[in-house]
This record gives sequence, C-alpha cells and structure tokens, in this order.
Amino acid sequence: MVTNEESAPRPPPQNVLIRLQDIHKAFGTRSVLRGVSLDVERGTSVVVMGGSGTGKSVLIKHVVRLIRPDSGVVWVGGRRLDRMSENELDALRLGIGYLFQGGALFDSMTVAQNMDFILRRHTSLDWRARAESIKEALAWVELGDKAGQFPAELSGGQRKRAALARSIILGPDILLCDEPTTGLDPAAVRTVSSLIKRLREERGVTAVTITHDLLCADIIADSACFLHGGNVIASGRLARLRNNPHPALRNFFGT
Repeated sequence: MVTNEESAPRPPPQNVLIRLQDIHKAFGTRSVLRGVSLDVERGTSVVVMGGSGTGKSVLIKHVVRLIRPDSGVVWVGGRRLDRMSENELDALRLGIGYLFQGGALFDSMTVAQNMDFILRRHTSLDWRARAESIKEALAWVELGDKAGQFPAELSGGQRKRAALARSIILGPDILLCDEPTTGLDPAAVRTVSSLIKRLREERGVTAVTITHDLLCADIIADSACFLHGGNVIASGRLARLRNNPHPALRNFFGT
C-alpha cells in the first residue's frame, strides 16, 4: 500500500482510486513530507495516523489540490491532477466530500440551510428536489428532526453528523475526513465512525481519514499508515501497526 521509494510517475491500476506518489512538500525551510507514497483502493477505508505536526492534513489536502506538491504526482480516478485544467479540477472536487475537523458549518445558517447552500451552488435542482435531498441526507445520519436548528443548538456529536450529511449531499465517490471524532465522547465516536463505515459498505464510498482516535480507527479502518519524520514508517492492517516495535508506534498505541 505504501512506499517511500522515488520512482518515475506511473498510473495506478484500475482498482486504485487514489495514488500519491513520491510526494515531497516543504514550507520554507521546514520539510513536512519527504517522499511519501500512498495507494487507496476503490471502495476501501484508509486511516492516516501519526503524531501532531507529521504532515497528515498536508498529505490528504493534496488529493483535492488544496496543496500542490513540491515534487511527486497525485492521481485520482486514473488522472494526474497536475495535468488538469481548473475547470477539470472543479469537476473532480464535486465528487470528493471533505469532513473538516471542526465541522465548518455556517453558524448563521440552520442545518438545512447549510446543506441547501451546497446544493444551490453546485446543482440545478429546484427547491422541491433540494428539500428532498436534504431530508434524505439528514435521515441517513439520524438528524431528521434537526433541520431547522442552528449549529449552536446541537451537541458536538450532532454537529459532526450534520457536517457529515453536508459533505455527502452531492453523492461523492471519495470522502476525506480530518479528525472526524475530535472532542466527542465514546458513544458519539462510535456513532460518527459507524456512519463513515456505512458509507463504504452501503454506498461504496472510498474514505481517507486522519485520526488520533483508536476507537474510530478500529471501527472504520480497512488499512492504515503511520507518518513519522515526513515518511511512512508502517502500513497495513491496524493490528500490524499496533504490534510494530518502532518507538513512535509504541508510544502512539501505548504499548
């Protein structure tokens, strides 16, 4: 799944939806990523783990070209992002949902208005079709009775579920999650994590999730990788990472 070896750009096989190949990224004199490669197979859930400041968020932002690599190549759906026009990139991004760490809901809008904002901006649906889409998405995250409430009126777990509903309102093929369970109690962690898992199982959504939460990782991960020092030092099944003798992994997992 993961290597750190430099090689010529090569297109991924058909079963690989996302390929980040030999990605290097620095900010000023600080080198964050030092040749990271990651393949994400279609319809799987991959967890990216590591300590604070190890480049996890930087890595997944390359998938939507919010950040451009200093060197290396990003492929999504068999296409190189660096060879896409801005219009092509915009079209690609509509097929990628992004669940931000804080949820990023608009405080001045109700839950339904937050979702309608996305639909009005990116679709030609009339108000009836938009209302039906919102109703279905909120029912799926078990918030059907919260459409008219503002984010401040919701619990932390409810806000995350509302943000998840908004991130999937356009029916994305890919979901990127940045610490989706931060600050939640264990019950809410299980609920949000189970919804992410259901997206893969029921809708075939390919998920890449950054998390420090081991409960979340246990629920959603088909495979995982661990970043340390700008490189991937371990990858594979979560159990394999737990049993890795590297000091950074032992400290992370408390083993």
